[in-house]
Amino acid sequence: MQGELGGGRVPLGVTVHVNEEDGDVNIETPSSLQWWLDFYPLLVDEDKPIECTQLPGETIFVPSGWWHCVLNLETTVAVTQNFVNSENFEFVCLDMAPGYQHKGVCRAGLLALDEGSFEDAKMTMLSTEDSLSNVDLTRKEKRTRFCDPGEDPNCDDAPSWTSINHNLHDKEFSYDINFLMMFLDKERDHYNYLWSSSNCIGQREMREWLWKLWAAKPGMRDLIWKGACLTLNAGKWSECVREICTFHELPLPRDDERLPVGMGSNPVYLIADHVIKLYVEGGLEASLHSLGSELEFNSLLCKVESHLKNHIPGILGSGIVFIENGSYKIVPWDGKGVPNVIASCIFLPENCLGVDFSFSVWSKIHFELRKAGISVTESMGSGVCSRIWPYIITKRCKGKTFAELRDILSWEDTLNLASFLGEQLRNLHLLPFPSFNASTFANTEKEVEDHCVNGLMETIIDKVSLPAEWEFFIKTLTIRKKDVSSRLIKWGDPIPRFLIDTVHEYIPDDFAKFLSISEDGKFYKPCSWIHSDVMDDNIHMEPCSVNSCSTEYNSDADPMHNGHVNGYHVGGKERSWCPSHILDFSDLSIGDPICDLIPIHLDVFRGDPNLLKKFLESYRLPLSRKISQHGSIEGDSKFGQLSYIAMCYCILHEENVLGAIFSLWKELRTAKSWEEVEATVWGDLNNYSGFC
Repeated sequence: MQGELGGGRVPLGVTVHVNEEDGDVNIETPSSLQWWLDFYPLLVDEDKPIECTQLPGETIFVPSGWWHCVLNLETTVAVTQNFVNSENFEFVCLDMAPGYQHKGVCRAGLLALDEGSFEDAKMTMLSTEDSLSNVDLTRKEKRTRFCDPGEDPNCDDAPSWTSINHNLHDKEFSYDINFLMMFLDKERDHYNYLWSSSNCIGQREMREWLWKLWAAKPGMRDLIWKGACLTLNAGKWSECVREICTFHELPLPRDDERLPVGMGSNPVYLIADHVIKLYVEGGLEASLHSLGSELEFNSLLCKVESHLKNHIPGILGSGIVFIENGSYKIVPWDGKGVPNVIASCIFLPENCLGVDFSFSVWSKIHFELRKAGISVTESMGSGVCSRIWPYIITKRCKGKTFAELRDILSWEDTLNLASFLGEQLRNLHLLPFPSFNASTFANTEKEVEDHCVNGLMETIIDKVSLPAEWEFFIKTLTIRKKDVSSRLIKWGDPIPRFLIDTVHEYIPDDFAKFLSISEDGKFYKPCSWIHSDVMDDNIHMEPCSVNSCSTEYNSDADPMHNGHVNGYHVGGKERSWCPSHILDFSDLSIGDPICDLIPIHLDVFRGDPNLLKKFLESYRLPLSRKISQHGSIEGDSKFGQLSYIAMCYCILHEENVLGAIFSLWKELRTAKSWEEVEATVWGDLNNYSGFC
């Protein structure tokens, strides 16, 4: 037997909780039997649900947003499935959008609103897109509750009380997409705010799904566009891109180029022969550092002789796009100096203003250290800063990404890719990095130290003085260790709880030991640029003839440019795919080169030891010195194992790297120790001969 209640009306006895930070919805409800016995008799006729008895072989369709309750009358087997079609597509996209208020209204109607919020939402809907929302966002939890049986809600008749509240709150409610979208928080951006854990897919998967629909179903693009505007703010980013194209005299986006491509953490557009990327992730200051460090790196690369420059897309332009008085405007910016629009909303110390690149890689590392341990919501900028976005224009590569080609590549092509990555990471890690000027950060160093002293910093070694280029790296690891258990618990399955409980016993108290410090206080660990994000969608490959690709990658080879092919026979000639470019240097940092092995081994190679071996054969740089040659400070042999260092970096990573590990190696979900996980995932690193 089933009962169904229309959208926007919460059944008697049910409590809805909506978390303000991530929009997650939790429901407190009695069992079906308890509800039918205790609450159903209290309902007046107009509040009773639609009822029916479902017989074997019959199907019940429950519309989007409808509450429903099922009571099994006998032993029953049932199959249920949620699905998306053209009728509910916009509602699904709306439910995926960040924020909490619209989720509450979808489930609880106007009862989810504070007094006055409905009028605020209507005013927001009528205002211009750049107007700030006046909705009260101070609640950590919103609860809509109906009284329990026997409970006195200041009246003598509980059923009458529920009816009055329904009439009061639902008189203007409509389960209509145009009505519900009024309650979206326009300031909560898809790329910046927390993703609700109740959503059926992740943020990256949502972006990829919409892009695939856009490419595969051109006849449905009007509907897909509406959904993308709800969940991705696609309309706003499209306006930004059009303004950038106009300013730089580029072709305007065609219809099939209106949507951001792929799964990346920032909106990326492919326009003719150009790629336009808007920096959004992490808020304005984080975005400026991402672009600033990338421009600084490109400037350095142009001054040195390195084959790497042949395998990075050329930069054609960069700048700042912002909203002023309701209009989009552009300021060109090459990373040097500070544009007025930035200086007006971000405080920069005077000693940072006189340097070439104010948002340099060292400034970025310092910024990330200051923000370590701060929640995503707390780190967001002001409303003014949320209307300013850095951008970059690069040359579009021919061919396809490895993510698109993975399933059709031959083993020889895949080995060739591993060799290419080894050679290009070698080139990257050999590049000189900017010298660290301690005086630049002298005025803000105390802020970091105070931040560490207040419970976040446990140990900074005092036996030796850390080299300047390593100090921020070690401090960041130490801060991340403080809340590592809570972070792993939040990520949850498939990370085994037993391992979470023992994580502090595994990772060290003193991360400076990773630097191969000898008894005489000397450091033997190399420090280098690190890309941080070499994943399958950041590797580009081009079609080439078979004889131009060999298992050992030749960086001087000139792959043929003949457009998109699928790796099979084209025009009577057998074709293959050669790696050509590494993309997206916005996550650049300086630190331990081992960090670059994590995304390569886990995402690109998917844990294949043969590909890792091929990579290391081309890489050929020392990842450490054998401590036994010099004598470790405390004689702890595990610090001489690359596998241990790599495993610790995985545990402390800001992304859920462990989720990837336990998804690739499902047998490790029953592992008895972190040492067992380490040996399985990274044990082959200990056989690497690239020591010195």
